[in-house]
Amino acid sequence: MLRSLVATACLTLSLSTSVLAQGSGASGVFTIHNDTENNIVVGFYTNDGSGWSNNWLPQQMQPGQNGEATFNAQTGPCEQTFRVGWLGEDGGEVLDDPIAINICEASNVYLGDNEISFD
Repeated sequence: MLRSLVATACLTLSLSTSVLAQGSGASGVFTIHNDTENNIVVGFYTNDGSGWSNNWLPQQMQPGQNGEATFNAQTGPCEQTFRVGWLGEDGGEVLDDPIAINICEASNVYLGDNEISFD
């Protein structure tokens, strides 16, 4: 699925129940890991300073599910802020606090129950 991130950046994301090929980071490819036991990811958003992107996820990510994402930007900053949306008890989206990331260098984004990290 291809979505506009900013004027010069795009992302594709495919989901899998097993680990996909490791993201290289150098090419803007990274893997999002839902490492929670019971929480469903419903949104993944980035902001390069010009506003929040559309949701990168084509569908919800169940616990244990992984998704490979490709960040394509001919121009524009690799330094981004991202935030994750979780499925709330009322069926709505609960947003985490924004986190800074170099999206071009990240190979993995780990979404845990009480911690979000990347490498």
